[in-house]
Amino acid sequence: MNSITDVAGIRVGHVQKVGEGWLSGVTVVLPPPGTVGSVDVRGGGPGTHETDALDPTTLVSTVDAVVLTGGSAFGLASAGGAQLWCEEQGRGFAVPGTVVPIVPAAAIFDLGRGGDVKARPGADMGYQAAAAAFASGDHAAVERGNMGAGTGAVVARGHYKGGVGTSSIALDGGVVVGAIAVVNAMGAPVFSGAGPESSPATSADPLGSPQGLNTTLVVIATNAVLDVAECRRTASAGHAGLARALDPSHTLADGDTVFALATGAVGLDRSTEQARQVSLITLQSAAADAVRLAIVDGVLAAQSVSTAAGDFPAYRPAGE
Repeated sequence: MNSITDVAGIRVGHVQKVGEGWLSGVTVVLPPPGTVGSVDVRGGGPGTHETDALDPTTLVSTVDAVVLTGGSAFGLASAGGAQLWCEEQGRGFAVPGTVVPIVPAAAIFDLGRGGDVKARPGADMGYQAAAAAFASGDHAAVERGNMGAGTGAVVARGHYKGGVGTSSIALDGGVVVGAIAVVNAMGAPVFSGAGPESSPATSADPLGSPQGLNTTLVVIATNAVLDVAECRRTASAGHAGLARALDPSHTLADGDTVFALATGAVGLDRSTEQARQVSLITLQSAAADAVRLAIVDGVLAAQSVSTAAGDFPAYRPAGE
């Protein structure tokens, strides 16, 4: 399906609100229990929750859900709803009397894009998105474009509509690498090696939000066996794909964040040190390309949809 859900066990749920001041939402990536995860944050203006728990030196190596949300820092409250859903399902780090779900989250800036700056996701939407992810089933199609956390997204200072995109790449030996991206970048998209189309110099984007408030969020998933440090390196590699798809990227005004999840279903060739290195480099190269393709997919999917906030011109790469 060319989707992150081509990785067995990975599920995605979207919840969004449009109209009556709303143009925002939440996307939850729900991995199977025992999935190992890490993160790499490189944007200059990140809005994140519990990313420190994904450092390779910390106690817990597994991730129970990843929340991608609109609403800037306010929207991070949606992680609490996803965490509650996971607790009810018994997903989390066991402690006396309950479990503590590990639910990292990251947010894009979309405040006021529907007209009401107070219309932003909370715990209820996080809970609903986690439940929707679970209910979707394995290998379900992922809705693209103006969905979930990408509902209020814009690209290139509001010159184009942003949104959700996804992709997957199959490697030898049954390894699959997939990605999902929420594209809300200051930079312009780059297609097929062409340079970005320049955006008009304006003091505000067409939706009325200040110029320079952005962020692209990505989740990479693979069925390979990786430890936390290898997941961290895979997330780092994913930023290369982000830089190939958006120009500029990782700016002071972007909170670009890449998560990496490994379900551990397929072993890599580690028979020798050289084989181990080749296997990891191959996987991480594919992760970078999957991120690039997911970002392009998100921009293209978003252009065909009109929302209550207004219409956007179709994107055309420079030279076309």
